[in-house]
Parts: sequence; C-alpha cells; structure tokens
Amino acid sequence: MEHVTEGSWESLPVPLHPGVLGVLRELGFPYMTPVQSATIPLFLKNKDVAAEAVTGSGKTLAFVIPILEILLRREEKLKKSQVGAIIITPTRELAIQIDEVLSHFTKPFPQFSQILWIGGRNPGEDVARFKEQGGNIIVATPGRLEDMFRRKAEGLALASCVRALDVLVLDEADRLLDMGFEASINTILEFLPKQRRTGLFSATQTQEVENLVRAGLRNPVRISVKEKGLAASSTQKTPSRLENYYMVCKADEKFNQLVHFLRNHKQEKHLVFFSTCACVEYYGKALEALVKSVKIMCIHGKMKYKRNKIFMEFRKLPSGILVCTDVMARGIDIPEVNWVLQYDPPSNASAFVHRCGRTARIGHGGSALVFLLPMEESYINFLAINQKCPLQEMKLQKNTMDLLPKLQSMALADRAVFEKGMKAFVSYVQAYAKHECNLIFRLKGFALLRMPKMPELRGKQFPDFVPVDVNTDTIPFKDKIREKQRQKLLEQQRKEKTANEGRRKFIKNKAWSKQKAKKEKKKKMNEKRKREEGSDIEDEDMEELLNDTRLLKKFKKGKITEEEFEKGLLTSGKRRAKTADLGISDSEDC
Repeated sequence: MEHVTEGSWESLPVPLHPGVLGVLRELGFPYMTPVQSATIPLFLKNKDVAAEAVTGSGKTLAFVIPILEILLRREEKLKKSQVGAIIITPTRELAIQIDEVLSHFTKPFPQFSQILWIGGRNPGEDVARFKEQGGNIIVATPGRLEDMFRRKAEGLALASCVRALDVLVLDEADRLLDMGFEASINTILEFLPKQRRTGLFSATQTQEVENLVRAGLRNPVRISVKEKGLAASSTQKTPSRLENYYMVCKADEKFNQLVHFLRNHKQEKHLVFFSTCACVEYYGKALEALVKSVKIMCIHGKMKYKRNKIFMEFRKLPSGILVCTDVMARGIDIPEVNWVLQYDPPSNASAFVHRCGRTARIGHGGSALVFLLPMEESYINFLAINQKCPLQEMKLQKNTMDLLPKLQSMALADRAVFEKGMKAFVSYVQAYAKHECNLIFRLKGFALLRMPKMPELRGKQFPDFVPVDVNTDTIPFKDKIREKQRQKLLEQQRKEKTANEGRRKFIKNKAWSKQKAKKEKKKKMNEKRKREEGSDIEDEDMEELLNDTRLLKKFKKGKITEEEFEKGLLTSGKRRAKTADLGISDSEDC
C-alpha cells in the first residue's frame, strides 16, 4: 500500500486529545492524508470550511476528528438531550458507514451519545430511542432529519435540542443537491443556530454547491486537494493509484464479456453498476444463474428495508459481486474492492468519477472497467476533457460463450425473468433518453422475446431484432403461488370480457367534476359563437330545442314511450307559441 501523507497526527499545530490519537493507532492510521492535514487545523480554529477533494481521500476523518475535538473542548458539557453536532449525508448506506466510523471515536468518550436517523426504519422508534438515550451527535439523511423536526406532537422538541449545536457537516454536498434535497436542507438550516461551525465536503464543485456555501457558511476557507505529481497539473479527479480501463464491444457481445470477466475473477470483490433499478433486478438474476460459486447481491434505491442489511453483509465478504445503481456511487467505503465494472456509462460524467472511486481508496490500489459500444468510443475523449480522467483500452477477452440464447430460455421458463427483462429494457430506454451524451439505445443484451410498446420507440425501426414466436401470456411463473394468482386473475379477466361483450364501452378518462366543467365551458363557447354570428334564435328557443333533443335521446334509448315522446313535443310547441304571442321570454319576470 502506497501512503499519500502529510505528516503524523502529532505534527498538527493544534494537539489532538490522547483518546483520539489512541483510536487512530488502533485503526492503523499513523499519518494524515492531504485533505485531513488541510481541514482539521482550520476546523479547530473555528473556521467554516468548504473542502473539495478527490474521492477516497479520507474526507470522513477530516470532519469526524474535529467534531470530537470541538465537543471535548466545550466549556459547558452537553446534556443527554442536547445536540452538539449534526452530519447530513445523501444516502443511508453512507450514513451507516459514517456512524460506524464515528462509533470507534466515541467509544473512549462515554459522555457522548450518537444516533443514526435514516430512511427504512420506523420514525416512532427513532423518536423513542432519542428520548431514552439522547443524541449528542446525529448522523442523518436529509428527509428523515427534516421529518424529526416535525415530531413535536410525539414529545420530540428537536428545535430546542439543537440550540446547543456547535458543528454542522454536509457530506457529499453536490450529491445532496443532485438528489433534490435542497428544500430539505434549507428547512433544516432554518432550525439551526447561526453561531456554529459548518463544514461542506464534496468531490466535485458545482454552481449549486457554491450557492449552498454562500447560504450556509460564514466566510468559509476554501480547500481544494488534488492528486500529487502529474495529476496535480491536470487536476485529475480520480485517485492516481486507480487503473482505469475501457472495453469496446458490440451490443450482443457486452453481456458475454461481463460474465466471462466475472468467471475469471471469482476470488475478487466487484461492484457492477447498471443505469436503473430494473436493470439491477434483471441482470442480478441473470448473473446468479450464470456465474456459479460466487456470492451475488443486488442493491438499488427502490429497496426500502433490505438495503441496510445487504450493504452491511457485502462489506464483510472477502469476495463477491454487488450489482447496483448509483445509490452506491458516492462516498461508500467497502473494504478491498478490486474492480468497479460499469456495464452502462452513467448519465452524467461526474458520476463516472464517483463510481470509479469505490476502489483505490486511501492509498490502496484498484481497477475500473467501463463497457462501451463502438459508436460510444468518443465518450473516452469526453471523460478525458470533461473530468480529467484518462482511460486505457482493454482488449476483448477470447473464447467467450454466447449467453443470449440462455437468457431467452430463462425468460421462456420463468415469467418473473421475462417481466424483469421487459421492465429493464423500458427503464433503460427511458434513462438513456436523458443521457448527457445522448447515447443510442442498445437492444441486444436484454434477450427480449418481443419489443415492448412504449412512446420512445414509436416510429423507429429495428431490422436486427427478431422476436421469438411465442404467446407470452402462456409463459408461467416458476413460483407456484405467483402462477396460481396469475391464473386466477386471467380467469377473472376472461369472465369480465365475456360479460361485457356487446355492451358499449364507456371509458371514463377524467373525473366527473372535470367532465361537467368541460361541458359547461363548451356550452358557453357555443352560445357566444352564436351571438357573434348574429343568430336570430332566441335563448328560450334554444332551451326548447335542447329539451326536444333530450326527449328524442330518451325515446331512442327506450326510456320513454312513443306516446310520452309526442306529448312532450306537443307541450314544447304550445309553450313556444304562447311565449311568442305574449312577446316575453322565460328569463323575464312576469
């Protein structure tokens, strides 16, 4: 392991507490990284800090250590219910990881309590835990923290608890804003005291982050830590110990190359990135069947309760494959990841850098590989210019097996696989419609049995695609319970279809109130048009004609007899004649 260091912890201008130094020795961190040596002294001198540093550079310790030191130096000790520090981070996985690192440092200091507030847990239990144990240091995701400020009715007056706040940290600030948490952050900031130290940490600097710096920090010291040597002159945004590769292959070869690569690296730890949650579900299932004797796990943003367990389990594995979306791309530190594989290039270039940063962390080596189509090769130059991220080509692997027929047979044998494949393709097309580089759709690689109907494909021709001659309704679920439910639903639909045959279909597209409003508007427009055209039909005549039309409709539908219909017409005629003789209209007072 090659250390990029800036001296020992003892060399800091402000000495650290012996308990903190003891934890650093236990964890095996005898030296500081550049971002730590630049940030910690400023924090301890009561400066606000806005730090930009390459991914995997040790940013977590750069704010965890100052938090402990600032709280230890307080004149007035924190009470159980008082909050001294808050760390806000975009994803629950990153929050769990920070909470775990923090727990090492709070262990020698039992006077401090820490609490983790993230989604996927019962908020009522979080309230009860805080009331019982307190939380001098809170690690939270923005949504859950904002929710906790609104729990006063449950006995949690968090707005009062944060009056003692000394430190606020916004970790992965650019990602917080990318994920739409800006409103939550602003709401949280309103509850916090102005007299505090604020640290903002990010791997990339954007205009949105700059706006947040202006809003949330007071006269901040800006820190930008780059890689040393050649990387410093080119402002490279990936770790210098990262070996970055790309492989150019045809669409129908890409999945074969991925499987062949994973089969040849079974003893290593991999992250495999896909563009959507549905792609993770589909390809995760496919890899389970095709790459044997390896632990394969899946994780994506739509998993509510399983995510935390899967993340913690994969971190402990010595080897395995984690199939994931960009929910795992930021700040996550999984020990000893050998390869980061990108089956789909991400929708924006900065996400590419963050994905690669899951390996080669804090002095370790690591490798990353992105699979590209021949017409996507310009993406390499785009990354080199846009993100200062050089890549080298990896040649195609030889003797790969054609696995697409195997995928199709899996889809024919199990409806769950067939449906996952269709959803994956639809989500993929929709994701790439928004792609920063506007990359083309890849059809081959999904082993589709037929092309789904979707607006994005309307009017497009796919001469290379050959649908499988099969009635997809006959494909059963392997799961007998699901198949039984499906058959029951199909039977119900058949009965409804038989019962409705011959009946006129009425499709209620809008709410009744909206339909009524539309009719009223149309009626008024017709009346206005008639008046503008100088029609000599008076309002009362219009009403009577409308009445006659309604009678005719009722007669045709069989709701009134012929005798009732004639009687109604006669009444209308007499009424019209009477009003004409008197020279009055229905709207006038008699």
